[in-house]
Amino acid sequence: MSLQPLSNLQLSNIAGMPGVAESHRRWFALSTFSNSEKQVERHLDIRGIEKFLPLHTVVKKWKNRTTVKLELPLFAGYIFVKIAPEERIKALQIPNVLSIVGSGRNPLALPDDEIELLKKDLHLRVTEPHRYLTTGTRARIRSGPLAGMVGIVTRVDSRLRVVLSFELLMRSVAVHVDANELECCS
Repeated sequence: MSLQPLSNLQLSNIAGMPGVAESHRRWFALSTFSNSEKQVERHLDIRGIEKFLPLHTVVKKWKNRTTVKLELPLFAGYIFVKIAPEERIKALQIPNVLSIVGSGRNPLALPDDEIELLKKDLHLRVTEPHRYLTTGTRARIRSGPLAGMVGIVTRVDSRLRVVLSFELLMRSVAVHVDANELECCS
């Protein structure tokens, strides 16, 4: 019995799905059960699926006064995978995976350059999760002066500008607030 070099097709069978070229793979977000992101990451690793789970560090103090540093997912409930469309089932069969994020039954690919930039440069900055606020979002000031007032976010930069409208007077005022002073409201 003589040993033969592996063909490209045989190599692709080892690396993933048969005949799937790397150029066909795109980044998708998998939705996971709560607090299962690291477990899903291990299963993806075992199956040889390229993945990315951005983490941030949190310092917690327990009741017994011990301090612990925890590495938690930056995007709670999500992990990114690089797969081809025909590999979707392989990703969905992972325990604790709910779905691939998309529009209805159609998964939506994420911009490759954004994920690659996150992978490359995220560790260079201190990051932490934050509520999703965009211009036009209704938000309530939850702390500080004017707490309880509801307005519309009109500018997002280092500080947010929220326009508070007084309907009885038919007047509005713009207030600068910190993002941690706001909460979304519907």
